[in-house]
Amino acid sequence: MRHPVSRLRTRALAVGLTLAVSTLLPSLPAGAADQYEWAALGDSYTAGGFVGDPQPPLGDASRDGCDRTSDAYPSVVERELEEFPPGKFVHLTNVSCGNATITDIADTKQTPISPVQPPAGGWTAVDPQIKRAKLNDETDVVTIGVGGNSLPFGGMLLKCLELGATPGKSCREYYTSPPEGEESIQDKLARVQDEYIQMLAKVHEAAPNAKVITVGYPAVLPEEGSDCNRASLTELGSIKHADIDWLRDDVLKPLNNTIQQITSFFGDRYVDVYSSSVGHDACQSADTKWVEGICGDAADYWPAKLPGTLLNCGVIGKRVTLVHPNAEGHANTANGVERAIRITLLDR
Repeated sequence: MRHPVSRLRTRALAVGLTLAVSTLLPSLPAGAADQYEWAALGDSYTAGGFVGDPQPPLGDASRDGCDRTSDAYPSVVERELEEFPPGKFVHLTNVSCGNATITDIADTKQTPISPVQPPAGGWTAVDPQIKRAKLNDETDVVTIGVGGNSLPFGGMLLKCLELGATPGKSCREYYTSPPEGEESIQDKLARVQDEYIQMLAKVHEAAPNAKVITVGYPAVLPEEGSDCNRASLTELGSIKHADIDWLRDDVLKPLNNTIQQITSFFGDRYVDVYSSSVGHDACQSADTKWVEGICGDAADYWPAKLPGTLLNCGVIGKRVTLVHPNAEGHANTANGVERAIRITLLDR
């Protein structure tokens, strides 16, 4: 059987050759004279969800259900890059969207699922993010943080939570030898690999002069599953310690490795958020964690109940946060992304 890295190399090179032909066409210089153009694409780990003030504000007619917020890392970085270098600004177009999958970046319309003040008929589907961001040959930088929802990591956590409350049931066994109709974790990661290659190629095609920066996922799970209190919903709830270790080593780390490898094959820059966030996972104390647990602290507009489930964080005075970064987590990601953007723009 061919080694997975060899398959990755073959697929990436095939896509790259197709892309190379398209980039032989003449293109205009990147960026306006007085500013750099930066597009932020991604899922809820980019959009922010419950971190800071909603963007657009609550009640604004332009709200789209994507739950972008003022303290998510794109906005934090934008504030740090208000003038770079002196006299030249970095203009951010942020089209990240909660629950976005890899295919929502370049191929498919996404129907947002924000629980915050949805319209009576539900949210209107939004265009693929490369279209919403209007990527073109004047785009200087594209950052992309996506991949988890394509597994889907959140859905797997909820399944592990359910199985953890059942004696003898293992989340690891469920996803390594799945029931009919469910992909194995091996198949999930292989599909994510193929989708990410195709997505990244299309981003390059849409923005041929842009430098592309991909963003990995933080250490949302502890280095030892036994660090978690299974009676606490502010951590990972009923998920078994052995399954936490499996989710970390066989799901989250391979997902980040896949993103990093593909990024390298395309000659792009990868921001490793995992290494800097170890020890700040969802099972740490409130003043140490950079990731909220199943239930956690969030702004008042964020719901305490998860629609369609029995999960009610309101009974413990918390909100439904489903293992997402808090403000400190986004600040950490912002440090890495800002550094990458500064290096990228200095190289232009």
